[in-house]
Amino acid sequence: MIALAAGEIKDPRRNIPRVARMVFYRIVGFYGFGVLGVGIICSSKDSRLLGAIDNGSSGFAASPWVIGITNLGISGLAGLVNVLILISGWSCGNAYLYSASRTLYSLALDGQAPRFFLKCTKAGTPIYAVLTVALIGCITFLTSSNSAATVFGWFVDLATCGFVLSYTAFQVTWIGWDRALKAQGVSRDRLHWNGPLMPHAAYVGVVTGLVVLFFIGFDVFVPFNIQGFITSYFGIAFAGAVFLLWKILKRSKFVKPSEADLWSGKAEVDAECSIWKVEGEERAATALGRFWDKIW
Repeated sequence: MIALAAGEIKDPRRNIPRVARMVFYRIVGFYGFGVLGVGIICSSKDSRLLGAIDNGSSGFAASPWVIGITNLGISGLAGLVNVLILISGWSCGNAYLYSASRTLYSLALDGQAPRFFLKCTKAGTPIYAVLTVALIGCITFLTSSNSAATVFGWFVDLATCGFVLSYTAFQVTWIGWDRALKAQGVSRDRLHWNGPLMPHAAYVGVVTGLVVLFFIGFDVFVPFNIQGFITSYFGIAFAGAVFLLWKILKRSKFVKPSEADLWSGKAEVDAECSIWKVEGEERAATALGRFWDKIW
């Protein structure tokens, strides 16, 4: 998401590293302490929680947070948690609608997707790209012929495979970029920001991603489940097919590190960032504003 929004971020050389560093603390804060908290108030052996795995079970609609709060006897708060979960899901959907439609628009700009995806409204919204991505949500209507739990499981399998595949590709791309820097004699010390533990973390990420992709659907083999197999490994087959099809039809070749283009667009970014240096850094006027600047 950070990389996709980089082109619209104000003062990117200052704000992108800042946001990237904060990702770690957000994960620890929201997910780490969240998992710890829900583990304290809701037992993993709770009958309502275990009932969620049953096909069509009413327990599927109950989150561990709601169950835990109910166990504590706090009335009214469980409903509030459900509302917050729905708002969070809506926010997440908006974020990925943006990222997916922007990616589709960028592919069209590079000639890797049909050009009608470049059509924008007067407000600058790539309307056909947004509508195409939004139509994918219609898959949820499968609940009319299958249980909500089953369809949810399919979505989890598809999304998980896609995420792991994408992040593994990110690491491979970074490794290729790092090789190009070395081949062209560009020191990473010249960069405005260097990620910690690189390049070793990138290689660890690639190996970890490949291992996870290989075992991502191991549970569908005993006993073998054809639906689970397709949803678990569809992303790998689809990505591989698209990659090979593009290579065959376009006869494109891998770029040598010594010939990779590292400089296109740099002059424009330098010019933009020089404006922020002249105008100076905007600072919040209140203590609360400065606190949120530190957090976000």
